[in-house]
Amino acid sequence: MTDTSSSSVPRIPLTLLGTGAMGTALGRAWLAAGHPLTVWNRTAARTAALTAEGAVAAPDAAAAVAANRLVVVCLLDDASVGEALAGADLTGRDLVNLTTGTPADARSRAAWAEERGARLLDGGIMAVPPMIGTPGAFVLYSGDRVLFEEYRDVLAVPAGPAYVGADPGLAALHDVALLSGMYGMFAGITHAFALVREAEVAPKEFAALLVPWLEAMASMAHGAAERLADGDLTTGVVSNLAMQVAGSGTLVRTAEEQGVSTELLTPFLDLMRRRLADGHGDEDTTGLVELLRTR
Repeated sequence: MTDTSSSSVPRIPLTLLGTGAMGTALGRAWLAAGHPLTVWNRTAARTAALTAEGAVAAPDAAAAVAANRLVVVCLLDDASVGEALAGADLTGRDLVNLTTGTPADARSRAAWAEERGARLLDGGIMAVPPMIGTPGAFVLYSGDRVLFEEYRDVLAVPAGPAYVGADPGLAALHDVALLSGMYGMFAGITHAFALVREAEVAPKEFAALLVPWLEAMASMAHGAAERLADGDLTTGVVSNLAMQVAGSGTLVRTAEEQGVSTELLTPFLDLMRRRLADGHGDEDTTGLVELLRTR
């Protein structure tokens, strides 16, 4: 992230709409870096943590928007963004929308903002509130590139900024794709702990084995990306689909022996079997991407 302790970095004033857990974490980072901050939240009491640290609470969203050119929005969903900004004059305002939504939401909201005389940059926060202000936090941005470059230093205060493209929906798409990968990992972790739960296996000791194993396997994504990019799904394959399907019965039988449901496991195994049945035994699981596409 940018070193905001340098006097060469201007302390640009900004408005923050939404002071829930994430909004409060963002606001604290900007206040700590010396940026004047105006805040608003539908439940006014929730601005107290930031006003205690120097922020100014606006009486309503319209007044908060009027206070500064740069307006960061971190609300519940896209509908709440529209409701909060409905009575605000957006002419000449620069909106950074960090509210979680779909790619279609982002594209629609960008057009909506433009019609009202504002520029909009959409963002996807890849962090939980305690990570804000640490090197591990980053935010994906898409939309107006000029807008991104103009405020890059300000955006870098709470989390590393990464621009992913001019299409306003790309940040949301990346966000949801990364979260989907995360939930797939969570499913595997959940199933793994369920398997050892009733055995004499200490959870902490098992986690010490599980984490480095998953980290090592996660690097396989680079190989999958190369195969998807060049269209050859068999080059560089280490464990082919035929071998994996042949061994998959052991996973199911072990779960049955341990009294564990396979409902987190069988959908993926079913896709593997379908791909193998279609004659793709020399591939690895990269080819399952094609089975998931519906158009």
